Amino acid sequence: MGYVATETPVFEVSGPAYSKDFGPFVLKAETKQLGEVSVVAMRPTIVQEADRLVVSVAGTAMAAGNTAFSVLAKSPGVFIDQEGNIQLNGKAGVTVMLDGKLTYLSARDLRNLLEGMPADNLKNIEIITNPPARYDAEGTAGVLNINLKKNTQQGLNGSLYTTGSYNFFQQFGYTYGGSLNLKRGRWNSFLNLDATRRVGGRNATFTRVFYGPGKTTYFDQTATGSFISRTPPALRLGTDYSLSKNHSLGLLAGYTTRRGESEFLTDTYVGSSREQPEQFVDADNFSRSRYTNLTTNLHYSGKLDSLGTTLTTDLDYVQIRDRGQADFYNYFTRLPTRQQTQDFLYTSTFSQLDIYSAKADFARPFASGHKVEAGVKLSRVTADNDSRFFFNNGALVLDPLRTNHFNYQENIQAAYLSWSGKAGERLTLQTGLRLENTQSVGESYTTGQLTRRQYLNLFPSVFVQQKVSEDYGINYSYSRRLNRPNYGSLNPFRFYRDPYTWEQGNPDLRPQYTHAFRLAHSFKRVYNLSFSYDYQTDVSAEIPILNVDQATTIYTTGNLNSGHIASLTAVAPYQLLKWWDTQNTVVVSYRKFSTNADNGPLTNEQLYYMLQSNHTLALPYKVRLEVEARYLGPTASGLYQIAPMHWVGLALKKAILKEKLEVGVNVNDLFKGYRYRFSTDINGNVNEFDQYFRWRSVGLSLRYNFSRGEKLDTKRRNSSLEELNRAN
Repeated sequence: MGYVATETPVFEVSGPAYSKDFGPFVLKAETKQLGEVSVVAMRPTIVQEADRLVVSVAGTAMAAGNTAFSVLAKSPGVFIDQEGNIQLNGKAGVTVMLDGKLTYLSARDLRNLLEGMPADNLKNIEIITNPPARYDAEGTAGVLNINLKKNTQQGLNGSLYTTGSYNFFQQFGYTYGGSLNLKRGRWNSFLNLDATRRVGGRNATFTRVFYGPGKTTYFDQTATGSFISRTPPALRLGTDYSLSKNHSLGLLAGYTTRRGESEFLTDTYVGSSREQPEQFVDADNFSRSRYTNLTTNLHYSGKLDSLGTTLTTDLDYVQIRDRGQADFYNYFTRLPTRQQTQDFLYTSTFSQLDIYSAKADFARPFASGHKVEAGVKLSRVTADNDSRFFFNNGALVLDPLRTNHFNYQENIQAAYLSWSGKAGERLTLQTGLRLENTQSVGESYTTGQLTRRQYLNLFPSVFVQQKVSEDYGINYSYSRRLNRPNYGSLNPFRFYRDPYTWEQGNPDLRPQYTHAFRLAHSFKRVYNLSFSYDYQTDVSAEIPILNVDQATTIYTTGNLNSGHIASLTAVAPYQLLKWWDTQNTVVVSYRKFSTNADNGPLTNEQLYYMLQSNHTLALPYKVRLEVEARYLGPTASGLYQIAPMHWVGLALKKAILKEKLEVGVNVNDLFKGYRYRFSTDINGNVNEFDQYFRWRSVGLSLRYNFSRGEKLDTKRRNSSLEELNRAN
């Protein structure tokens, strides 16, 4: 079997002593070309592992014709707004990685990258709510790690794409780009180019009521903001070279530049009576900016023995430059007398950020099924911000009170050790300990203020996976995490918004610490129910500082005393019909934040819930309809109460031209329900926001895929760089 039949020429046996030499027989292998067989599931397979939820994407209908962004947005508990900001189970501050490595991009640029990446490139998405010791201790909301399918085709393959969108506010945006993969011999390389014209803005109202001694001041403001952000083709390239079967070297590099223009126009009425205000302020702000981001990574990956012992190393360098200019035109009218005055201001800012990082990870499995991992990481960050503020009433005159030059330097040394293995017939245990030592210096050259910090912390983690039966499992986990302050939040510079409002950094801001506990149940490897509790200290949150006498508000980031978040999350996929599949997530959470204010303690608590349902419908003529719906109930965030909001999105997709060209039409926020409405009451003083960020839009997308070559094997690598998260 498996060979072509071979026949000799006819011969005749003449007697018992007959013999004949036939010579050697050479059998030819029989090959048969089979038609292509595709096994496609409607929904991703979700598997609960000891420390993460793994959503398999490869081979599902969701992958075909979709983008990486849309698949990530439909993952359990994940929500991404139009600016690319990500929430996981209702909590912000999520770390996003590609193949275990940070993308070095702002939220908006990350969204551009994922929207230009076909979902067919994805292997799976790992949702890690309690990251183990090998991950940086930074970040309390969790990690989303997008693992890509490696290029396994000899030769050249790739795709081209373009999208267009309109947001119903006379603003049109677009993206276009492409990707190329080339595998030849020991080299495996890729090149991505993505260009965008992003548009957006907001329509908002701001209401404040200041209750002073014998005086009440009302502040009523309406605002309209718009922006245009242009990114010429951003470049991302990489190559891996196989030194041998078990060792490889690689290089990654990326360069992004972006120019932005924005305006923020406000009309404000201020006075002791809402019906008869005393002053009207017309404030028009116009800003321009240029942003550049250069990232480089050199990595080595080696398999040291037949058991699978591995050693990986990474060297990273990131350079970010951001230049900005803004003009503020303020026109004042005293309403009782109609007297008019004006005040023009100008600001010029320049910030630069440099990040250096080196890390090594070692993993040693044993024949008994146990595994030991260890690693070290060194990083250095330097951030320099020079902000100059001028009066611009006829000539530029420097305002020394609002001008600031701030420099920040930070060094972190980290090491970890972890062990995993069987702890019994039905128990799997993983435990680890991470040590991080941080030294930082923040210096304001303008004021002479110098702030030094040094803190050494231990971050333990424990994960237990219990197999109760073939269809039922329980996972227990605990980890300690921290959130270091954003670099910009430490800068004491006052960022001007209008004559009554500005933002200011806080050089005394402390890191936030979180103890995270989680209990997760898995039923038939399909349904998941988890309970989590987070206890937070020194909670980082926006704090409005009110000057009642002058009716001004300074928004800064400060530390609350404590936070408590208890959550219940259920993931339940269900197939309504053979051609109609759903993925459903429910989150119920109780949140409580408390701090001590000048006039006594403040407590903010709320029962929060989120309902998320994603539907995939296979319609006639191979048309696929996708519906995304979610409802977010009221919630508490720091000192703010946030009103309910909802979201409905639709997408129609079809592949034509022998499935090489994919055409899609989508509508986002169909009913304009995703509106931010915040409010806080600080000792009777009211601060309310109502903002809509123009997320409703309609779009058209085209993608052409080309591919050729035979499949070959390749390697993968993992590393991380968390410092970038605090730069954006």
